[in-house]
Amino acid sequence: MIHLPLARQGPLRALAIRLAMAFTLVLSAVAIVYADREGYRDVNEDGLTLLDCFYYAVVSLSTTGYGDITPATQSARLVNVLFITPARVLFLIILVGTTLEVLTDQYRSGLRISRWRRKLKDHVIICGYGTKGRAAVDALLETGYDKSRIVIVENREVAVRQAAANGFAVIEGNATRSAVLLDADVKNCKSVIIATDQDEASVLITLTVRQLTAGQVRIIAAVREQENAALLKQSGAHHVIVSSSTAGRLLGLTTTAPPLIDVVEDLLTPGQGMALAMRSAERAEVGRNPRELSTLVVALIRRGKVVPLGGGQSVAIETGDLLVYIRDDETAATGVSF
Repeated sequence: MIHLPLARQGPLRALAIRLAMAFTLVLSAVAIVYADREGYRDVNEDGLTLLDCFYYAVVSLSTTGYGDITPATQSARLVNVLFITPARVLFLIILVGTTLEVLTDQYRSGLRISRWRRKLKDHVIICGYGTKGRAAVDALLETGYDKSRIVIVENREVAVRQAAANGFAVIEGNATRSAVLLDADVKNCKSVIIATDQDEASVLITLTVRQLTAGQVRIIAAVREQENAALLKQSGAHHVIVSSSTAGRLLGLTTTAPPLIDVVEDLLTPGQGMALAMRSAERAEVGRNPRELSTLVVALIRRGKVVPLGGGQSVAIETGDLLVYIRDDETAATGVSF
């Protein structure tokens, strides 16, 4: 099932509002008839009770009109002309509008989904909207990625509602199933981020994505255990992030070199202090050593591979290189931050 960000109030809420309006209209008619109950004639000629007033209001507004209760006095007939008749028309409008609302909602939803599919291009699919999935979404948004080009695949109802409430398109279902990934248009996406809570599920999703896309879509996966990283690589993942070993390294740094963990935390915290960023090498920088630039370059990306700058080896910038550098995250960034 596909959930798109709500552009209007939901059908259930609209239905509840219409029912409340109809009920209010009935109560108003009951109050008016009951206040002038002496002006109405009952076939039993024993006067109108409150229940009789409810009965008259309902059968009159619904245009049933059995004729067993009729207005007898001039004032009662005037009330029928000025209030009951317009209320009857309004009541029918509410009922017809409610019926049309229910019948056409599915058509409108299908139309919105078709329009959404036509506009979807170069999107990122995120499988899992837990802690890791939400962090991945935040990182994409920080780089200026359009929210409409992020598609969430999630099978937990709470997470589905949360993602839809945050304005994301959500495919409800198990990401290990081909049909669910096809609903997310996996064949035409830019990349797939796998952020599930189970390594087994991550492997199955990776295999499914690779099968559907013939390896043409970049797959980034997170795993909990280091021993499963190689399996994910063999399954077709281009990048694998091991959350447990990464957390362990950070814990070790906290013990042996506390200042280093502060630096790492600063780099990973958005909007504060320093941040990693990436940009293309400028023409004037080609042939120069990255250490000579005004920005603090920590690595080069050349033909998809990382070129480290440490050691005594001299590295010169080439055309087409990407520069990974540290920038001030509190100022406006011209590059792409990680």
